[in-house]
Amino acid sequence: MAIFVLTDAVITVNAVELSNRSNKVELNFEIDSVEVTTMGAVGHVFAGGLQNNSCAVDLFQDFATSNVEATIYPLVGTTTSVTVKATSAATSATNPLYTLSGTFLAAHTPVSGSTGDVAMTSLSFTGGTLVKTTA
Repeated sequence: MAIFVLTDAVITVNAVELSNRSNKVELNFEIDSVEVTTMGAVGHVFAGGLQNNSCAVDLFQDFATSNVEATIYPLVGTTTSVTVKATSAATSATNPLYTLSGTFLAAHTPVSGSTGDVAMTSLSFTGGTLVKTTA
């Protein structure tokens, strides 16, 4: 059994790579289960419905031009795209690129922390369509 340790993920938000500012990413691929049980059935029957995807990213805050704050702040309340790849190696069957298009960013906390803490922002993108690319 192979074990994979996540150390080199590639994360882009709105086509801006923010990998060197992140220490956590979580991409969730989900299909809604829609009940289609008919009369006479002896158990529930379900069919796949709409995608119900999400992506959570923790970023070290950075107010420099073309960095975290400049990228994220204008996206609040809009849809955007996020891509995630497990390593910086070429996209392949063993290192797929996941593209979440049309995902919504509802909130952003530009300043958070206590004295002496590293300034972080945690983002939660919801909805959109997920596509997996292997070449």
